[in-house]
Amino acid sequence: MTKRTGYRDWRWQALWWHHFFLLWTTIDGQTRYSIPEELKQGSVVGNLAKDLGLRLSEIFDRKLRVTSEAGKQYFSVDAGKGELVVNDRIDREALCGQSASCVLPLQVVLEKPLSLHRIEVEIKDMNDNSPSFHTKELSLKISESAAVGTRFPLESAEDSDVGGNSVKSYVLSKNDCFLLKMKDIEDGKTVPELVLEKPLDREKKAVHQLQLTALDGGNPVMSGTSEIIITVLDANDNFPVFDKSVYKVSLDENIAKNSFVIKVTATDADEGPNAALTFSFGSRIPDSFLTVFKINSLTGEIHLIGDLDYERTTSYKVEITAKDNGFPEMESHCRLQIDVLDVNDNTPEIIITSEPQPVREDAVSGTVVGLLNTRDADSGNNSKVTLQVKKGVPFALKTSFSNNYALVTSGPLNREKFSQYNIEITATDSGSPPLSSKKIIPVSISDVNDNPPVFTQPSYNVYLKENGVPGSILYSVSASDLDSGENAKISYSILDSKVQDVSVSSYVYMNSDNGSIYSMHSFDYEKVKVFHIQVQAKDQGSPSLSSNATVHVFILDQNDNAPSVIYPSSAAQGSLSHQRMPRTAKAGHLVTKVTAVDADSGHNAWISYRLAEATDASLFTVNLYTGEVRTKRAVSEQDDSSQRLLLEVKDDGEPVQSATVTVSILLEDGLQEPILDLRQKVSEPSKKTGRITLYLIVSLASVSVLSLVTFVILAVKCVRNSRSSGSCCVRRSDCDDYKNPNRNLQLQLNTDGPIKYVEVLGGDMLSQSQSFRSCMSPMSEYSDFTLIKPSSTSDFKEVISVLDASLPDSTWTFESQQVRRT
Repeated sequence: MTKRTGYRDWRWQALWWHHFFLLWTTIDGQTRYSIPEELKQGSVVGNLAKDLGLRLSEIFDRKLRVTSEAGKQYFSVDAGKGELVVNDRIDREALCGQSASCVLPLQVVLEKPLSLHRIEVEIKDMNDNSPSFHTKELSLKISESAAVGTRFPLESAEDSDVGGNSVKSYVLSKNDCFLLKMKDIEDGKTVPELVLEKPLDREKKAVHQLQLTALDGGNPVMSGTSEIIITVLDANDNFPVFDKSVYKVSLDENIAKNSFVIKVTATDADEGPNAALTFSFGSRIPDSFLTVFKINSLTGEIHLIGDLDYERTTSYKVEITAKDNGFPEMESHCRLQIDVLDVNDNTPEIIITSEPQPVREDAVSGTVVGLLNTRDADSGNNSKVTLQVKKGVPFALKTSFSNNYALVTSGPLNREKFSQYNIEITATDSGSPPLSSKKIIPVSISDVNDNPPVFTQPSYNVYLKENGVPGSILYSVSASDLDSGENAKISYSILDSKVQDVSVSSYVYMNSDNGSIYSMHSFDYEKVKVFHIQVQAKDQGSPSLSSNATVHVFILDQNDNAPSVIYPSSAAQGSLSHQRMPRTAKAGHLVTKVTAVDADSGHNAWISYRLAEATDASLFTVNLYTGEVRTKRAVSEQDDSSQRLLLEVKDDGEPVQSATVTVSILLEDGLQEPILDLRQKVSEPSKKTGRITLYLIVSLASVSVLSLVTFVILAVKCVRNSRSSGSCCVRRSDCDDYKNPNRNLQLQLNTDGPIKYVEVLGGDMLSQSQSFRSCMSPMSEYSDFTLIKPSSTSDFKEVISVLDASLPDSTWTFESQQVRRT
């Protein structure tokens, strides 16, 4: 019977004693606690927060959690106190069996930053199990001829406890013929044997009943008993004898079924049926052995009938019995030890301890992404595992301890190129041949605002007709951002700048969402021909990034101005122009010259002249382009002395704009034609002619120097603008109006007819303000210049003023020179 006197009271005293006097030690950087088994749920193992150097607030903030490699969670953390407490019943025998040391490894995982701590909890054995015999009643048959001193092996008791709490001694009840002795076997173990002390006499006593008691070394001592019934037999007095007391054999775990394992042999000194032996496995053989091996009862050969697995069982130790066929049966025993040799038949496993979290693309090298460890069910070199990351990704593995690894960054990250990495990790063991397995770990890259918005073009050219409707859209710019989310949301704005000393925001406004630019009023080409808008695209990141672009707005001229007559001056003021002409005038005589200008430009400013009405249309003609009014024939006596001409001045725009001028011509007798005198004055070498020539040369030189200086200034401005905004102020490809910047200016003296004039001819359409025609009448020797369309160059005015003072009998008038583009 099992003795349990006072056991329960003693057990709880021991549990509470250990509960209040827990010991913990740190070995090789690991925290270790020691507790007894069977502690109540909620019992404190140790102050985990204190031992790891953590504050109580960090338990929540860093999401502390405890995982057990045993699979079942026997422990948990009291977040309020930072204590490691028992979560479930702990049975040391169920966890570690007969192992001398029972340690539960735990992993403590912390986040922000990610870290891993390993702690060990040693489970101390309590004497909570009494010794027990597999067979409660053992039957022995002993021949009466058995010699004194013959030994009979008895069944050993088993105790689930270990160390000092395991079986320590045996006691045999008092009897007359037998005594108990212990026999030493391998590994320092002993087994009880029944020794015949006195000869047996079946006639006196045929059956002996004994009691075998097993005692453990606990405090208090616990025990277990087994009944031994001995039947005394007559005759067959020789036992079978094995060749060896212990048979040993080693097998690879991948050996094929039905393979031969070993053969045991025994002999019996008897003869006949008493010497015929039968082999069998012992009575205490577990079923797990019987499903793997079988023995031939006649030959003693043992064969493999099941599968060996080193990871499940590394060694089998069984007892083999040899019985004879005598009466009574005689038997003997030997031990068989079968060692299983490990074969590399298990692939290594990759276990993710902490799932990877998204990584910022600006994370520095060495940033921990996730934690993982490896496991291989094999042993020795077959269980040594190495991990390797597939090349081509900016990640690496960093070893921490005992097959635990940290997945860290090893290079720069760029979400715009790779927003997610599927990291392939290969685990390879050291077996021969090596086995390997792979695991794909996805890691997402979170965006950082490291890309500014980019416009589709560094600059935009917009061509806008004048007189447009206010509020109409001018242009839409667009920009893109390689970032994502808020970092890629773009808002548009106009940077403050000046257009003719007025803020550009007075001219246009911009939709901040789609980049559309709208006009705030209509534009007049004659006032503003071109202006620039600096636009900015800014993202919503933190800090925000931006980029700029320039929008060049070119106003296109529309024919919205009618020609304006500037000469004759009286006609320009709306009154009738009176001219005189001698009756002696011949055909081709220059009567007058009508001069008009148009505020428009290009084709819209090309002016033509037409004689609309005349008193006598056969007498006069008008030059289509110059506006010169000349006689078509000689004046006759029959012609009226008063002639009235209605001249129409038209531009070349669409629709056509026009103006009219009325000229009254009085034909007089005796009025001399001054053409000959003028030509003589021009041809005669005189001081005045010399001065005119000199001033013409000076004027031409001044204009050339002035043009050169102007172009140098424009070139400097272009260089400065190209450095600041990336585009030149004027591009030939942007507008045809800027072609042929070199303007060759010429002074040409025209003395045809009674009106003498000097033409200052320019190069292109845009040089109209620098191209002049001066006309002089025979009414005065010296006349002032009338500047109709002034030049932008003051120096040129001064030159003309000097020239004006030197020309006799002239009235000078400037007008635009119409130059057709070719």
